[in-house]
Formats: sequence, structure tokens, C-alpha cells
Amino acid sequence: MNILQIDDLHKSFRENDVISGLDLSVEENTIYGFIGSNGSGKTTTMKMVLGLLKQDAGQIHVNGEKVTFGHTATNRYIGFLPDVPEFYAYMNAEEYLKLCAEITDIRKSGQKERIDHLLALVGLQGVETRIKTYSRGMKQRLGIAQALINQPKLLICDEPTSALDPKGRREILNILQQIKGETTVIFSTHILTDVERICDKAGILYEGKIRKEIDLKKEALGEKGIVVELMPEEYEVLSGELPLERLDENKYRVTGLPIETVYRLLNTHKIYPDHLVRERKTLEDVYLEVTS
Repeated sequence: MNILQIDDLHKSFRENDVISGLDLSVEENTIYGFIGSNGSGKTTTMKMVLGLLKQDAGQIHVNGEKVTFGHTATNRYIGFLPDVPEFYAYMNAEEYLKLCAEITDIRKSGQKERIDHLLALVGLQGVETRIKTYSRGMKQRLGIAQALINQPKLLICDEPTSALDPKGRREILNILQQIKGETTVIFSTHILTDVERICDKAGILYEGKIRKEIDLKKEALGEKGIVVELMPEEYEVLSGELPLERLDENKYRVTGLPIETVYRLLNTHKIYPDHLVRERKTLEDVYLEVTS
């Protein structure tokens, strides 16, 4: 079942078409990377999914129910982590989650168990200091906990790692991987290496539409070519027979030929390089191809 279904979504601000015919399906218990540059419409789309912004046309369904602007009943299925979450700074993590539990009508008998589970999940169990003393990474981890307090079917994370250092990013990504069995995650970001690391699928948002969707668990992204290291005299011998693109002083890329052909030609000239590797495309390569 698709936990999120978006069909022919449109949104303009005056003369600026931000979303223009967006179609998107997200399956349950997956992590979906929603990729796009800053200003591409990722946050605008998320606001429409949350019923906080009215679309010009198109439909959005969450867990099979239609999303209607101003009537946010479908948000009972959703947890949301903005890029910069805000808290009551005078509270500690446990106090804040208790407030969130009461707001979301979680039974008092089940609150402590849920809060303890979430604090352990995000690495804040036993932390009694006030939120005002937290680092950016700690606040993001607490933000995930509050977004999960009501056991949502869909967790929307809007740029959750964009301002974190490498350690903080790794912590957030590890948490998102852990919760995939409990919920579905939409991971909106422009950090493509994060998407490659944890996402099952990714959609590239460009000019208001998903221009390409990639199954990162099944689909190879393709090959860039064969990288070979050659000494100057070896280059002189091969330059007329191979399409060699210089990468740096002694490294070249061969494109458009199978690796068997390259091996055969090297052997013919008795050239045996120290470095020869088939280079595969990254998600960044695919993104640049789609958006160029």
C-alpha cells in the first residue's frame, strides 16, 4: 500500500510555478529520498501534504484519506521534523516529550513506556539538562523523538541533516534506518550521499515535477567509464586508439567501450597499468544529468 499518494499537484506563487504536475507514490515501511536543490519546492510540497498550504490543483492522499487544506485530520498519521525544530528551552527532553504525549492524547498509562523508548532510540535517555544547552544534533534527535511520539505511519523529515557536522549527520541517519520497520520516512534533502546511504527509493524534483525516480536497492545507477593510470609514454601509444579523457596528471577515463576491449588493447601494447577500475555513477552524477 502507498502511505502517500500525490497526483498532478500544482502550486504557484504569483507568476512563479513552483510545483507543476507533481506525481509521487511512497510505499509503506520504506525510506524515500525527496531530492532537489534549495528552492526547488520540497518544503512547499511537504506543507501541502500537511494541509498547511493550499494547492492550486491536484490531490494528496495519506493512508488512503484525502488531504484537505485547513482540515488536518490526516495529520494524525504524520510525524513532522522541520529543518530547525523549536522547543520550550526551559524543559528537558523527558518533560518536553511528556507535553507532546499529552497534546496528542496518548493514554497516561502508556506515556512513560513510549517516552522511555524514544529517549533510548535517539540517545537522550538520562539526559536531564535543559534543552537550551543542547547542541544542534541533540535538538534534531529530540525533534525525531517528538515527531514519533504518536507512532505515525508517515514521518516527514525536511532537511534534517543539512546543518549538522559529520557525526551529527551519522547519528540522524542511523536513527532513521532503525525506525523503518515502524513507519515510513520521507527524507527531503539536497545532500545526495545521505540519500544513497539510507534510502530505498529517491525522486529527483526539478522544475516542479519528479523528473526521475530511482530504486536504490535494486537499480544500478550506470557506469561513467573505465579509469586507467598511464605513464606519459603509455598515453602517447594509446591516445590514438582509445578515447582518453584526462582526469589528472596520470589518470584518464575511457568511455563508450567495454572493459574487455580496453584489456585487449592494453595487452596488445604490453601496457599493464597499476590502476584500472570500472567507475560507476553516483546519485550526484544522475542528479546532474537530470537537472543539467
